[in-house]
Amino acid sequence: MASTGIPRHDRTAAAILDAAAHVLSERGAGSNMAEVAAAAGVSRATLYRYFPDRDALLDALAAQALAETGSRLADAGLERAPVEGAIERIVRAVIAVGDRYSVIVHELVKFDPAEAERLLGAPMRAVFARGVESGLLRQDISADVLLELFGGALRAAVKLIERRQLGIEEASAATASIFLDGARAR
Repeated sequence: MASTGIPRHDRTAAAILDAAAHVLSERGAGSNMAEVAAAAGVSRATLYRYFPDRDALLDALAAQALAETGSRLADAGLERAPVEGAIERIVRAVIAVGDRYSVIVHELVKFDPAEAERLLGAPMRAVFARGVESGLLRQDISADVLLELFGGALRAAVKLIERRQLGIEEASAATASIFLDGARAR
């Protein structure tokens, strides 16, 4: 253990994942493991001890992105906020994480479905169900369909940020506004 109380293994893995998120999101599919190792300040041999290949690294990034997004949603107080405010909070949380881990979207890395449902799906579905039940959101479209359409809007916002067409706050505001205005009950 290092003097920080954090096992060296965990610090090294965290440094590699942090560097990978940055390198892979900035440089995309053309980046390689050597660039990740250099950005993390470790040798390629060390990188490969932690993550034997690019797929293992992407899987670890996906798990980290899922945990970080879930943590942000849990801290957002979705159940206490009015539906509109809860949707705005979801947008901000997901876009902030999505911008950092955009490589996960591009590489179509799969999340653990049970964990994704527990951390993301269930809290968001609860907000959408409240919106449909209250009449704020359309009742002729199920909460699950609304949530799927919302997910598409979030992915589009992350792409707009990545292409530098919108900033994070601008994309968050636009996504929430456009989704809510288009999803309101008639």
